[in-house]
Amino acid sequence: QDRAISLKDNEMAAAVQPLIQPNAQQHYEVGLGDLPLACPMPQMKLWNSHPRVYLPIESSGWAKCPYCGAEYTLRR
Repeated sequence: QDRAISLKDNEMAAAVQPLIQPNAQQHYEVGLGDLPLACPMPQMKLWNSHPRVYLPIESSGWAKCPYCGAEYTLRR
């Protein structure tokens, strides 16, 4: 239930802020509020990107998207 609230908050924040161009960066720092982590992230434009893929980042603190090569580091 907490996770559903967190995702809803992320989606609302993405609706208010300008969208990030997908694949515009090669490294992103994410927080616990961004979990579960998916690439592209909710605040990215989706129409010209790859299919959404969920990335396991919780145990190692690092993940790399197999589609675009973007690297994610978990800020703890």
